[in-house]
Amino acid sequence: MSSIRVFLLGALAERGPMHGHQLRLLAEKEHVHMWTDFRVGAIYGTLNRLLSEELVEPVRTEREGARPERQIVRITEAGRSSLDDLRLETLAEFSLKPDPFDLALARVGKDLVDELPRLLRGRRASIAATAEHHAVRLEQVDQYLTITEQHVLRHQTHRLRAELEWLDTVLADLPAIVDDEKTRETD
Repeated sequence: MSSIRVFLLGALAERGPMHGHQLRLLAEKEHVHMWTDFRVGAIYGTLNRLLSEELVEPVRTEREGARPERQIVRITEAGRSSLDDLRLETLAEFSLKPDPFDLALARVGKDLVDELPRLLRGRRASIAATAEHHAVRLEQVDQYLTITEQHVLRHQTHRLRAELEWLDTVLADLPAIVDDEKTRETD
């Protein structure tokens, strides 16, 4: 599943022809960085791929004043079909992506085992700060969001809380984890 494709094709299907800068401004306005897995700067490369795959097509070019010429694109029938498929796939399937943190924790090794308490407490502080920032941001934009968008952002809130709760259990077991790692290294 590609969230950036869902965003771009969906925006063109819902709002009509646009150029890359308009799509970027829309992504910034909708704060997609808060609830998707792509960055706004990735829009241009993905838009070029959608053009090469004929999921979008050029309509015309525009120039405002001394600004560079911009290509206006619209979604094609193939793009609408692809968007429908992407939405269905995304809404129907659950995706649990492996977190590289888990592998690093499981294989911390003797060189870092003594650093583990500091590293995990730092990670927890970082996640807590992210959760706090997210809560403040949600409060600021909540009144401008649709009901669905409110649920989407609250999903992030629940995921951050769950991560903190889980990390607290790891921190509670930290002495046993450190002892286990040291014992395993000597075996």
